[in-house]
Amino acid sequence: MAGFRCSDPEAARGGPGSARKEQPLTVHHLNQLLLVCSLVLLFAVAAVRISSRSGLPTLLVYLGIGVAIGQDGVGDVHFSNAELTQVIGYAALVVILAEGGLGTKWKEIRPALPAASSLAVVGVAVSVGVTATAAHYLIGLEWRQALIIGAVVSSTDAAAVFSVLRKIPLPARVTGILEAESGFNDAPVVILVVAFSTAGPVEHWYALLGEIALELAIGAAVGLAVGWLGAYGLRHVALPASGLYPIAVMAIAVAAYAAGALAHGSGFLAVYLASMLLGNAKLPHWPATRGFAEGLGWIAQIGMFVLLGLLVTPHEMGDDIVPALVIGLVLTMVARPLSVVASLLPFRIPWQEQALLSWAGLRGAVPIILATIPMVSGIAESERIFNIVFVLVVVYTLIQGPTLPWMARKLRLGESPGAADLGIESAPLERLRGHLLSVAIPKGSRMHGVEVGELRLPPGAAVTLVVRDAKSFVPNPTTVLRLGDELLVVATDPVRDATERRLRSVGQGGKLADWLGIGDADGGAEHRTKHRTGL
Repeated sequence: MAGFRCSDPEAARGGPGSARKEQPLTVHHLNQLLLVCSLVLLFAVAAVRISSRSGLPTLLVYLGIGVAIGQDGVGDVHFSNAELTQVIGYAALVVILAEGGLGTKWKEIRPALPAASSLAVVGVAVSVGVTATAAHYLIGLEWRQALIIGAVVSSTDAAAVFSVLRKIPLPARVTGILEAESGFNDAPVVILVVAFSTAGPVEHWYALLGEIALELAIGAAVGLAVGWLGAYGLRHVALPASGLYPIAVMAIAVAAYAAGALAHGSGFLAVYLASMLLGNAKLPHWPATRGFAEGLGWIAQIGMFVLLGLLVTPHEMGDDIVPALVIGLVLTMVARPLSVVASLLPFRIPWQEQALLSWAGLRGAVPIILATIPMVSGIAESERIFNIVFVLVVVYTLIQGPTLPWMARKLRLGESPGAADLGIESAPLERLRGHLLSVAIPKGSRMHGVEVGELRLPPGAAVTLVVRDAKSFVPNPTTVLRLGDELLVVATDPVRDATERRLRSVGQGGKLADWLGIGDADGGAEHRTKHRTGL
């Protein structure tokens, strides 16, 4: 791979004269490429361990790998195809948003939707205005370049938010707002960056607002429709192999993005909403699907960040470090707090939570990918814009990511983790019109110490087998469940959902789940069961 070149757009597109510049790809070259890619992937996987111990965000490690094998590093790989980077970056972002949506719990994010939507629209507008003004007057950029930078860095990154926040026990409202904001704000930011990067005069602001509103509405409608249809189909069609369910789920998520984009809506919003709907639909073989999506998300992150690192030319960044630090300081200390305050003013959120939301506006690969749009469009000084954004993301992610837990503790917003949720996997029994539920009792679950009879499952459901210490046995009503047990529960189709709700409520509240009111919001199924059993 030493000396590899991928910098001639004409050659990359196969234009005139490309035959003289390209060498035929042989099996030997393919083997070399596969070896290098596998070694990079293995090193990136090992780096996750280092990142988790040091608190260093993984995106910086992956960017570092790309820079290390680039033209200024040991690999001497010359890569400067911004158009290819943008396409691959968009594809990776679709996978990352799908994985994030699948892992988002509706009951946590639902109360945060109004605030997150306000942050994604009003907050972006405030952030763009403040940051662009600072870039124009403090750095001396022309207004077009200043507006591009303001728009590019106003988007929080889904990959950074999902990876960092899920390691920190924050209040559900804060986590919900940040996750929903990162899934929502890509759409308006992409529209603004494309508009500012278009040759000719910039459209009037009211035209941009109308376009943003229309694309968001189309994307939301397409995402919800595709997600609902996909969930309905997967719940009512028994596939012949469990490994087909993860593939089908990811295919539905990608289809939501494509359909939203082809309908001239926000494909990013469509894929996030469709994935969130699928993730809360209690699909068959869900743990396997979740693991598959998480693996694809990691691959997308690694590939995207390494490629962005390759695109960078470190020796050309010297003059852009100070401007990046100045813009980043204004963004972090002025623009982001003002956007949070202005967006959340109608919601009466405590100042401590607003302060944490201001500090947790993490940037990552998304701003760097968006910075390739003016490069592809041929905007003047687009390379400088890319370098400024790259330095800004690296420096301020290095500061904000590791200090976020400390900030949460200082604001007294850290929460102790509650009882662990049950891992329930469902396999449909089509001919029997039933479901086989595999229930794992994790550490921290309050199902520990509960007798099988005290589960009080609805009629039509029963615990048929318990696996404990690698041995299986048929339980009786007085069998006491223990941590680490695996249960096989058979439920008929009409009571499948009620059975799962009951199991989760006992996992969270123990044998007194009914008295504690856990699960009462699930349509009254537990209340009816309690009435029938006389509890």
